[in-house]
Amino acid sequence: MNRRSFLSAGVVLMCMMANQAYAQGRDPATLRVALLPDENAATLIQNAQPLKAYLERTLNKKIELIVTTDYSSMIEAMRFGRIEVAYFGPFSYVLAKSRAPAIEPFAVGVERGAPTYNSVLIANASGDIKTLADIKGKPFAFGDQASTSSHLAPRAFLLKTAQLDGDKDYKPVFLGTHDAVARAVQAGQVPAGALSKPILDSLIAKKIIDPSKIVQIGLSDPIPNYPIVMQGNLAPALKESVRGAFLNMNDKEVLKSFRVEGFVATDDKSYDVLRDTATVLKLDLGKMK
Repeated sequence: MNRRSFLSAGVVLMCMMANQAYAQGRDPATLRVALLPDENAATLIQNAQPLKAYLERTLNKKIELIVTTDYSSMIEAMRFGRIEVAYFGPFSYVLAKSRAPAIEPFAVGVERGAPTYNSVLIANASGDIKTLADIKGKPFAFGDQASTSSHLAPRAFLLKTAQLDGDKDYKPVFLGTHDAVARAVQAGQVPAGALSKPILDSLIAKKIIDPSKIVQIGLSDPIPNYPIVMQGNLAPALKESVRGAFLNMNDKEVLKSFRVEGFVATDDKSYDVLRDTATVLKLDLGKMK
């Protein structure tokens, strides 16, 4: 065999090995699991320690919990393979899917017997906003721009229900997280805002928010709940193990990390309603950060 033939054979062999490895999928010793950055990162990590222990025990792998700085950085981390499994918000998942088509949603949280939840619109109890109409001309607080229940759903709700168009009829103020919205409204720093109702209920239960200092002024239609998503290039056996770990999760202490009663199977089509919401708001998914 001459040198050129030898090199060509080597290249062919390397390509065959690479294709075989891709077909078998990735099976890393450490799984990086990202939590949705909708509250303080240190609090999220601390509260998720039972989840870490459960996944390490169930999957027989080291688990690294990650909380990114915001929704956009979480989407980019998933896009570039820096995390293997992620707990996305519904709309942030839709954005991630538009940029990383191979990712796969496989489980969705169940609350009160349903895989849906609501966005709640609240106002300061001592303020001037008593109805949705009173929002006109005033600041209104949202969380992250890619948040479903703390931005997109309530923004669409205001447009559809009260004919209030953001930027034209009121001033959107982005505070980053759900708890920041609730705190700001309670303190009167902004007159009104929106966040996930389960998160608000949790903040009230923890006595972080005093229910006497806020008032509910609106409730969105049901939103498909937060999906658990994994990289599509993981080894089939690993994907099946990860799927089973979530669908069979029944430890209340572990489930508390997600504020759900359990998980059921889901797929990409379940989130088409969010794509429709983006259309209503005339949002270009490809241009959103």
